[in-house]
Formats: sequence, C-alpha cells, structure tokens
Amino acid sequence: MSHTDVVVVGGGIIGLATAWRLVERSPKTRIILLEKEDQLATHQTGRNSGVIHSGIYYKPGSLRARNCRDGKKALERFCSDYGVAWEMTGKVIVATKEEQLPALERIYHRGQQNGVACEVVGKNRLSELEPHAAGIKAIHVPESGIVDYPGMCATLGNLLTAHGVDIRLSARVTAIRQSTNAVEVVCGDQTIRAAQAVNCTGLHSDRVAKMSGQKMNEQIVPFRGEFFTLKPDATHLCRSLIYPVPDPRFPFLGVHFTRTVAGGVECGPNAVLALAREGYR
Repeated sequence: MSHTDVVVVGGGIIGLATAWRLVERSPKTRIILLEKEDQLATHQTGRNSGVIHSGIYYKPGSLRARNCRDGKKALERFCSDYGVAWEMTGKVIVATKEEQLPALERIYHRGQQNGVACEVVGKNRLSELEPHAAGIKAIHVPESGIVDYPGMCATLGNLLTAHGVDIRLSARVTAIRQSTNAVEVVCGDQTIRAAQAVNCTGLHSDRVAKMSGQKMNEQIVPFRGEFFTLKPDATHLCRSLIYPVPDPRFPFLGVHFTRTVAGGVECGPNAVLALAREGYR
C-alpha cells in the first residue's frame, strides 16, 4: 500500500492544474496523480477547439464570469512563463440581421461589466478585421485567443514530476473507501491511502463520486461537438475567431470559425447527444 497526502484522480487539465496549485501552495505536500489512460490529456482536454474564452457572455458578477476572467489571466501567464504555444488572435461576434442587434448590444454591455476589452464596430471596420465575414455590425474582442491545451498539459506533467509528484498512467480507479480520517483509492492491484482525494475525472466524475459513497442526484449526459476542418488553401479566409450572435432558442454559442495554434481553421460545432461517454466517432 502506498501512502500520500493527496490523491488526484484524472490526468486532464483540471487534474493537472489542481495538482500544480497544490504544489505552489504547499511544496512539501505529497501528491499522487492517477490517469486511467497511458498518456495525459486524451479526453476532453485534448479534443476541444483550443479557445481561451474572454468571459464576454457570462452574467456580470457571477462566479462563472469571475472564474473565466481570473483563469484567462492565469492561463496566459503560465503559457508565457513556460513556453506553451498560445496566441491572442482576437475575435468578432457578428450580427448579420437587424433583429440580432439587441442581443449583440446585451453581449457588449456584459463584456463591459465583466472588464472585457471589447468594442462595437460597423460593417467597414468588420471588413478590415475579417474581410470574408459578412455582417452589419459586430463586437470586436481583441483579447480573445487560442492555446495548445495538450501542450500545456505536457508542460504541467513535466513540472509536477520535477517537483516530486508521482504521476501514474494506466491507473484506472476501481474503488474508493473512506474512513474517518483517510481515504483509500484502489486501482488494479495497488491501494493508495491518503488524507484527501480530489475527483477531476471529467465525463466520469459522477461515477467516481458514487464510487466514493456520495449520494448523487446528478448524472453526466455526454454531448459531442462535431467540427469540420477547412482545407489548407481556405485557411486565409479566417484571420481570428469568428462567432455569430447566439440564438436564444439553442443553449450553444452557434457555429463559429476558430484558428488553431497549429495554423489550421476549424468550423463548428454541431452539438449532438453522444451515445457513450467516450463516443468520439
């Protein structure tokens, strides 16, 4: 049986960032991080569009808005300090019809209240920013950007290892047993006894919570975002990030064009109900 102070379950960006913050706050804390796959960041972290969100859409003063704004600054600072690929590309939210203008104005005011650097621009300025985007008015958010999230995770993994964190791959948790002053995490034929365990397992977080004895009313319902990739000879048509005005009839941001740090452009998503938690195809 292994003994440690904290077990972090999950080797995506949440688990790695959690472990890194623990190291920053208390360098002597003994930490074991468990990941069921044979490499880090193979699920949600390695399969998203790589956008650094500015926080323009969120209710002013809400925890989500504050978390997004603070997290954006911390992420950019980390990437700059440790050489992770990222870029402040800017973004436009484009209205194509008159009836979208009130919603565009509301988003702009939310951005102002959340401290987002943004401005409303007309058709001519939009054409300067994105010559191939057709719209009558837009919000320009110059501080939006993109990042290499898998690369960030690789960097976090190296930093954690260098600071003495024991990262164990191919370590699927099969049981969690809690007592008054400790928790035992079982994976395969090994048991780890710790003062605390932190659940950072993404799409499996409800199952891991139940495994630990928690009474859960909530259940993860997986959705999959389907993206197209523009052909190389079409990537010049998109300079930054191009978003539509969100349609209130749907709980998503709408189909948008996103540059990637690798130089490509993605178009999507089409959000569909997934038939499996890891049903990527």
